[in-house]
Amino acid sequence: MKIFNVHERALSLSAERAGAAIDSLTGKDDCLWPRHRWPAMEFDGPIMVGVSGGHGPVKYSVAEYIPGKRIVFSFDESGVVAGIDGRHYFEVVPRRKKVILRHVIEGDCGLKDWLLWHAVIGPCHDALLEDGLDLAENTLTGSSKKTRLGFRVKLLRRIIAGRRKGSEN
Repeated sequence: MKIFNVHERALSLSAERAGAAIDSLTGKDDCLWPRHRWPAMEFDGPIMVGVSGGHGPVKYSVAEYIPGKRIVFSFDESGVVAGIDGRHYFEVVPRRKKVILRHVIEGDCGLKDWLLWHAVIGPCHDALLEDGLDLAENTLTGSSKKTRLGFRVKLLRRIIAGRRKGSEN
């Protein structure tokens, strides 16, 4: 079964400026990953091809990195995405007078992982990505967008947080 998910934001700025958001990932001035509300994106070393990491229970490694343009992550065979054979990536796509900052997930999986994606992972992923694109837009353009978390996402976050606390005891 296929998983395909796209989030993008049209920004009125240069491709170089938008690309700086991709290059900032995991750094002290990260303006793309919304670590204020979600598990931080962390890696075993500086961002480069081959480095492993992820965010929370989602594990992946850097498969391609073109500074200022594109970063591709391949899902590992561990964590919550172990059953998904795929990747996710950020890219900057220049347009006439704007630039598109885009995130894509694409993968193949069995029915169980497809259902898990649609029931749990996907809704949280969608909220996380909108938070990240808000962060990038706000940082790069001075706007003040803030995506609200829906009831379903708030409930899922509570359930997940409760399971983490329960596993620590």
